[in-house]
Amino acid sequence: MTTKKTRCSWARTPIEVAYHDNEWGIPLHDDRKLFEFLVLEGAQAGLSWVTILKKREAYRRAFAEFEIEKVAHFQPARIELLLGNSGIVRNRLKIESAVLNARLSIVTQKEFGSLDAYFWQFVRGVSIHNHWESWECVPTTSVESDSMSKDLKKRGFKFVGPTICYAFMQAVGMVNDHTTNCFKYGVD
Repeated sequence: MTTKKTRCSWARTPIEVAYHDNEWGIPLHDDRKLFEFLVLEGAQAGLSWVTILKKREAYRRAFAEFEIEKVAHFQPARIELLLGNSGIVRNRLKIESAVLNARLSIVTQKEFGSLDAYFWQFVRGVSIHNHWESWECVPTTSVESDSMSKDLKKRGFKFVGPTICYAFMQAVGMVNDHTTNCFKYGVD
């Protein structure tokens, strides 16, 4: 007899279930992966997250496995090629923002020592564990995501509004928003 696991209600498709079970809400401290989620969350604006998950491998190939230095050196000709890549979201502003954000990430790494140190300062280095009974209770922003968004914008980053920042914080485990009935609730 197999026991069915209860998950957050948004994890319905196989790709969402795998992401939910293996990544979402788990504290992440790797600069390259943090940059990956910054790009992917920005690309998701106006779209469903499952769309981005399905395109994730194409994004990795298109954006040099999210190696910040390499993306920072993308030139206009590379951006034009990316606009023709059907594996990613072909939105000029989102593609250009990924390159700009890579350049600004390098500046931020130099200032703070790492993107990890920069991003995690907004939660004082410790994951916020919320206690939501249902997905409908989960907010789309927080004081911390508002603060992060404001600071990123001040630094020149694009596609970093408070909602995108909150989704980023959830993705990289700065916020653990697994609902109380989810088998991942309370787990780091």
